[in-house]
Amino acid sequence: MRSFAWLVGLLVVLVAILSLQSIVRSVAPDPTLLLGIAFLTVMLAYGAYAGLVRRFEHRRVEELALRRMPAEIIGGVALGIVLMSLVIGALWMCGAYQVTTAQWSDFPHDVREALGTGLLEELLARLVIFRMLACAIRVRPALILSALLFGGAHLANPHASFITAAAIAVEAGLMLAGFYLLTGRIWLSAGVHAGWNFAQGGIFGAPVSGMPSEGSLLQSLPHAGFPSWVTGGAFGPEGSLVAVVIGAAAFFATLAVLRRESRATPDIT
Repeated sequence: MRSFAWLVGLLVVLVAILSLQSIVRSVAPDPTLLLGIAFLTVMLAYGAYAGLVRRFEHRRVEELALRRMPAEIIGGVALGIVLMSLVIGALWMCGAYQVTTAQWSDFPHDVREALGTGLLEELLARLVIFRMLACAIRVRPALILSALLFGGAHLANPHASFITAAAIAVEAGLMLAGFYLLTGRIWLSAGVHAGWNFAQGGIFGAPVSGMPSEGSLLQSLPHAGFPSWVTGGAFGPEGSLVAVVIGAAAFFATLAVLRRESRATPDIT
């Protein structure tokens, strides 16, 4: 019960900090100002999390260890791009997708959006929800429950369905939690999350969780002759069966690495 209460407490504090973006957007919707506020809220949220954990859990915040941050974020971004490229490539090769050239006009925005989303969503989903559920009900049930919650949170997105939510639960909820378990830190999963979104929207120009992408390097669209559960439909390729298979494969490969190295599950409490 203490773990559940602490989960709620952390979420309340962090969501309050993140709401600063919405407040500023409603008062002064200037793009430059909003960009600055976005980076400020990321730093405030991570700083608040570290301070609260040190104060009330009485331990070092190893999940935010800075010594491994650059390598794990960069490696994670590269891995996320590779994984999404495999998804798009498989859909294209089986004739379910068409990929054409486009004009990459908002590269900086794509980078900022992908990194911001990856860092903030992983902070909430992995360090707060999954970690505290693991403390309360053990790791395996926490993996399943946190994945379902992560997928369910995307039901409010445009063109979402229970099928796309289930897909997100596997390829993001499980896969990204697996990367966190592998390292015991947040940086690899945040990097993969950012790279996955960046490739999907910025490089391939496909919808990201139902959100349309503009000004991308390429333009990727599903062929009408294929069912949406194969292509992801208007929700985007991460709602496809191919993405589920690749995400699940990455998750089980991560577990295999843990077993092969005979490593105990990192201390996530």
